[in-house]
Amino acid sequence: MSEVAPLISDLAIILIVAGIVTYIFKWLKQPVILGYIIAGVLAGPSTSFLPTISDQANIKIWADIGVIFLLFSMGLGFSFKKLVNVGFTAFIASIIIICGMVFLGYTAGNMMGFSHMNSMFLGGMLSMSSTAIVFKAFNDMGLLEQKFTGVVLGILVVEDLMAVIMMVVLSTLAASNHFEGSAMLESILKLAAFLIFWFALGIYLLPTFMKKVQHFISDEMLLIISLGLCLGMVMIATKAGFSSALGAFVMGSLLAETVEAGKIESVVQPVKDLFAAIFFVSVGMMIDPVVIWEYIIPILILTILVLIGQSCFGTIGVFLSGQPLKVAVQSGFSLTQVGEFAFIIASLGVSLKVTDDYLYPIIVAVSVITTFLTPYMIRLSEPTYGFIERHIPDSLKSYLMRYTSGTVTIRNEGTWYKLLKSMLISVGIYTIICIFFIAMFFTYVHPIVQEKLPGISGSLLSFLIVFAVTSPLMWLIIMKKNNSPEFHRLWEDSKFNRAPLISLVLVKVIICTMMMMGIVVRIFNIALGAGLVVAVLIIGSIYFSKWIKKRSLMIENRFLSNYEGEQPQQKEAKGKAAHATVPLDNNTPFKELHLADFTIAPESLYVGRTLAETELRKRFQVNVIAIARGDIHIEAPSGKEFLYPYDRITVAGTDEQLKDLRASLEEKVAITSKDTAARNMKIKALSIEHDSGLIGKSILQANISDCIILGLESGSDSTMNPKPETILKENDVVWLIGKPEAIKKLEAEQRAN
Repeated sequence: MSEVAPLISDLAIILIVAGIVTYIFKWLKQPVILGYIIAGVLAGPSTSFLPTISDQANIKIWADIGVIFLLFSMGLGFSFKKLVNVGFTAFIASIIIICGMVFLGYTAGNMMGFSHMNSMFLGGMLSMSSTAIVFKAFNDMGLLEQKFTGVVLGILVVEDLMAVIMMVVLSTLAASNHFEGSAMLESILKLAAFLIFWFALGIYLLPTFMKKVQHFISDEMLLIISLGLCLGMVMIATKAGFSSALGAFVMGSLLAETVEAGKIESVVQPVKDLFAAIFFVSVGMMIDPVVIWEYIIPILILTILVLIGQSCFGTIGVFLSGQPLKVAVQSGFSLTQVGEFAFIIASLGVSLKVTDDYLYPIIVAVSVITTFLTPYMIRLSEPTYGFIERHIPDSLKSYLMRYTSGTVTIRNEGTWYKLLKSMLISVGIYTIICIFFIAMFFTYVHPIVQEKLPGISGSLLSFLIVFAVTSPLMWLIIMKKNNSPEFHRLWEDSKFNRAPLISLVLVKVIICTMMMMGIVVRIFNIALGAGLVVAVLIIGSIYFSKWIKKRSLMIENRFLSNYEGEQPQQKEAKGKAAHATVPLDNNTPFKELHLADFTIAPESLYVGRTLAETELRKRFQVNVIAIARGDIHIEAPSGKEFLYPYDRITVAGTDEQLKDLRASLEEKVAITSKDTAARNMKIKALSIEHDSGLIGKSILQANISDCIILGLESGSDSTMNPKPETILKENDVVWLIGKPEAIKKLEAEQRAN
């Protein structure tokens, strides 16, 4: 008799225990994530009175997959454009949180008698909050459309990016006991290049690809393609030296810009829920009551340190970046847990043999406890804000309001500032893309070309490949912003501006010349002087080439079109949307207004209804700014617009208004008694006997109103869906579908006649 593989039996135990425990937690109206953790404790190796898992290594693999799909799903709802919108806030807050928590962790470690290296690693671990746990908590608590959640998710993404840099810093400290600035700078540049390259390539290719295939793919194919792209980016990220979670988030953010974003999010949801549950259960499995009891004092100290430190530094960081105090408090209290990167940093210390064995179980215990408390800390944020608002002096309250209002007020920028800012961004992006592609080409493609086609022929082929890709980008580097209004205004305003403007153009030409010289020297193995001459000639040909100019503008237009997510004919409508008014009552503060996206589920009550019929504006005091339906974007929609399944609507309102709207949108069509009876309808063949009263009548005259006629057999002829005027004859067989009682009634009427 065959036996069940340990992987299957372990998975069965996890899901059965998780299902029972989470049902109890749902009944108790407690966050589901806490139920998963308790289920992990019950199914883990520390519990002896229940069946437990036999191979925890397999469960770790499932948990890693859970983190990947959870971050992928988070990326689908948090595109790069949203990250850019909260970029300044996220960056400032992340710097303050990480620096503050590293200092607190290092100080606490020293005070508890930890070694210097243990304390350094402890500070790094305590500074990392959990993207997966926070996102799951927000989702379970219905908070994803709140204003502060976008800020928190932006901070978490920046923290994940900084964790990569922190790992480099800790590695160099462990290896040499001193700080290596060059290694950290190299890591930062590598991370920036990776993100910019894949962001640009993904925005250029993915939306266009999805538009081409959207009419040919089913939900099943869309799920397979989406998960394939996700895992493909995970492989690329890990090979580049980054985390798999970062790769999953990047691909989710790229797919969020496509026409199928809403449908992808819907079809991926069950997969994400399954593996996310396994991940959180696996976190509970790491709890060992014996170890926790042995190190209970350090664990409690560090837990309190995380709760107080993260909430304080998070609140301060978000507030200093210009967000209102309420958003700052809510954000700070949402970050009070130790995340997955803490385990990675702890594993790094173990692999480098610079940390003691007790540090890993301590940080796991702190992570589990703070994860357990996360939903309660989020709920505690509003009472805390209310307490602060009631007790701070009016003068301080007025100053705080002026500070946050001043940071978001739009100010005029100088012409030079505008020109340099826009030129630096565009030139930087195109330069990074060029360098990244050149590096990848010489790493992977050029050796294959040289092997298959040695000699000058292979060199020429390699050059043509690189030239075809980089020449349009180099033209954009040289020409970008040279014809902008700011450039012309500065040129005309003063003769003293002309020399700096010419220097800016020359700098861009030199950048392209240096890149081209490197390509030529590497491929053809010639001297630097000869390579410089050839590079200058090639850059000159790129500058004057009309074909390259046309190709460059086409590439840029496609990228901008995909990034903006609109067609040219929609821009006029977008202008109207920019001036759309949001209905406000007298007590609605403008600072609390923000935009949120909602996807209309197929079973939603609002499917098939117009905006006027839904009365969203009247009932919730919100305004629908736009509707995205595949590649169709409806800006400032009228009340006559219908809502269809998977429509993504952009709505403006306050946190409370959007929360009420979300609850209403999640209401599903109820199954009535008629719907239940419909599932019990039966197909029946009714024979017209010689004494039937139906003989000689048309189907319409027979008035078979409670049943639907599917077909008619008359002699050797069979007719599907016969016309109402068809005359019924003796020995005809009528195929009906209806409720059993209706068919019995019809049979009785026929016999009575």
